[in-house]
Amino acid sequence: MAGILGIEYVLPEKVLTNDELAEAFKSWSADKILKKTGISSRHISADGETACDLGTKAAEKLISSYEISREDIDFIIFISQSPDYLLPTTACIIQDRLGLKKQSGAFDLNLGCSGYIYGLAVAKGIVDSGMAKNVLLITSETYTKHINSLDRSTRTIFGDGAAATLVGQGGMTIGDFDFGTDGSGKELLMIPAGGMRLPRSEETAVEYDDNGNIRSKNQLYMNGTGVFEFSIREVPESVDNILRKSKLSKSEIDVFIFHQANKFMLDFLQRHMKIDEEKFYQDFSDIGNTVCASIPIALKRAMGKNIIKNNQKILLCGFGVGLSWGSTIIYTGEENDSFTV
Repeated sequence: MAGILGIEYVLPEKVLTNDELAEAFKSWSADKILKKTGISSRHISADGETACDLGTKAAEKLISSYEISREDIDFIIFISQSPDYLLPTTACIIQDRLGLKKQSGAFDLNLGCSGYIYGLAVAKGIVDSGMAKNVLLITSETYTKHINSLDRSTRTIFGDGAAATLVGQGGMTIGDFDFGTDGSGKELLMIPAGGMRLPRSEETAVEYDDNGNIRSKNQLYMNGTGVFEFSIREVPESVDNILRKSKLSKSEIDVFIFHQANKFMLDFLQRHMKIDEEKFYQDFSDIGNTVCASIPIALKRAMGKNIIKNNQKILLCGFGVGLSWGSTIIYTGEENDSFTV
């Protein structure tokens, strides 16, 4: 059975604090931003620092921490919505940067907040089918490069970061999955220009004011109310579905780790779904919403705090841009079967 053999993550050096944001958005104090989002600071990628750079660093850290032989990695999955190029795929670039063997598969997945769940599913399928023994799953995002500095609705929430996960035989067993998609909500989280449908131009670069949030069509737009309504509609059902597929009750789950969106949304979901507060893990106040990297970063941090232990069931749920969502359950084994932090 395929499982998670190791996780590491990295964050950019630059930090953006609420005090700095309060200088840009005079009507919001640092304390107001914290209360609204649950975020006090976030890490911002430097000029010229890309998702590929962060993902490569996370992979190097994983290889070093777990003493992984590069020869043993035979597949790379890279998940991001801020790739280095339209083509080639970033996974191919990372294969070369890491010095992995040429007999390695490599491809990208363009997914956001649900990306880690989908990545685990694909990696599990590859390993369980015997097509590869060890899959390097990299989730890396630099959403801040898509954000206008005067867009209060997004700049206060998102941060950059990357995580690398090794999936192979053993470790924390990856269970069943529940998936969902609603493309009719595509415009709730979108960068309208830059693709083939609407190439970037002088016209798309023109900034406009949306209720005090400044942006252009080249930059990230988020309908916060719409995303919230989508989340409270679909997340509880997805969790119920994966519990039913896994023949488990909510009370049998030891830790719930959802996409680390923002405190308001997560607190509402925890109360609405009647999940015990001590089982509902949140850990993003100093890094913000790191999109596809948020779940593995939270999972790694929970391990470091000894919240994740042996013989536990951990429910993971990702949801957001697409609209897309997915849930799974991972199982920690006995002491000798689980990987070390």
